[in-house]
Amino acid sequence: MPHPNRLTENSALQEKIRAHRPLDRYERNQLREYYRIGFTWSSNALEGNSLTESETKVVLEDGITIGGKPLKDHYEVTGHSEAYNLLYQLAGNQEITEENIRELHRLFYHRIDTAAAGTYRTRNVIITGTDFTPPAPTTLPFAMQEFVALFLQLQQRHPVEYAALLHLNLATIHPFVDGNGRTARLLMNLALLQSGYPVTIIPPVIRADYIAALQASNKGDNRPFINFITCCVWESQKEYLRLLESLDR
Repeated sequence: MPHPNRLTENSALQEKIRAHRPLDRYERNQLREYYRIGFTWSSNALEGNSLTESETKVVLEDGITIGGKPLKDHYEVTGHSEAYNLLYQLAGNQEITEENIRELHRLFYHRIDTAAAGTYRTRNVIITGTDFTPPAPTTLPFAMQEFVALFLQLQQRHPVEYAALLHLNLATIHPFVDGNGRTARLLMNLALLQSGYPVTIIPPVIRADYIAALQASNKGDNRPFINFITCCVWESQKEYLRLLESLDR
């Protein structure tokens, strides 16, 4: 079933969120740590990471490894958490640079493959479950420069649509050997945070819808993906308002 476009609802809920601001340091820290667990777990789970949400919490908060789970899955958790920290360092900026994107990937990936972390792939890749072929490695530097040059133009759109298109374009270019989906979701959330929107999580339970929307974009129709992201942002905004109201009690 197609997802509706919720940009109007996104704008309306954002006004309600603004009414709760400014937040004090305690509230900001509470919300930041709350989303660290959920965002890290969900983004990794979408890519097949075996750690549950509660196990992700144990790894990040207690520094304890989970018996029987791959070491790579633990590295993905700690790396994503470090990249998440960078989102908040960059949230006050007005722009996103190519170096910011590479650093998000580097932080996520450096424990897994130091040489490949933050560097563009030098080999062709095959994306399972689709007939889409990403650009050749030799074209990546120019493709990324062109992509970043589009940011000012894309910023003229609704903030949620802008964030969705950043995700979509990076996933399409597929510049890294691995971790492209996670970097795209980090980039999307950086754009949302810079516009004052809350962190948006794509639940693994709707992974099939997410993949279908990406595949539709590969065939030239961006609307299903934009609409899908507006719905995810809408759900995240409702959750964020619930948390704000809980903190205000």
